[in-house]
Amino acid sequence: MPHNHGLFAALAVAAMALATNASMAQPSEASTWQHHHESFTYYGITAFYSCDGLEGKVGQILLFLGARKGVQVRADGCARTGSTPSRIATVTADFDTLSAADASTADVVQANWTPFNLDGQHPFFMGEGDCELMQAMQPMLTKDFSLRGLDYSVGCTPHQLTIADFRVHGEVLKSTTLR
Repeated sequence: MPHNHGLFAALAVAAMALATNASMAQPSEASTWQHHHESFTYYGITAFYSCDGLEGKVGQILLFLGARKGVQVRADGCARTGSTPSRIATVTADFDTLSAADASTADVVQANWTPFNLDGQHPFFMGEGDCELMQAMQPMLTKDFSLRGLDYSVGCTPHQLTIADFRVHGEVLKSTTLR
């Protein structure tokens, strides 16, 4: 049976166009930025991070989910020099996320519900070893972000890396303008 790569490419482009048009047709919602100061303890059995690595990964996750630029993440209790990994760290984060607001509220930001998926392969900065981190971040993410249709499935197996250890998906309220 011959392969028709052109047909597959055309179908993919059409599907993306439909998804883009559907999201553009979605009415925006009035929202406002809310500040959060959170901390959690990371304890890795399978994956270890340097302080810099942990700060970077947590910051990427927060920004991916729609936190406003200027996220500040600090990890303490882990190796500060080079890329020496540590098993345990305390992570503190200061960041702003959107929450629904009345249109008459001051400083209204227009936002849309945006589908997202976090797993061991998506987005590009996530890896199979991030399961324990996603488990540690769950209370912060579910409390501080406006989410709907959330499926937060985390089942880490100590000393094993598998693609299906975690999958977090749903919709998050994200700004329609530059943050």
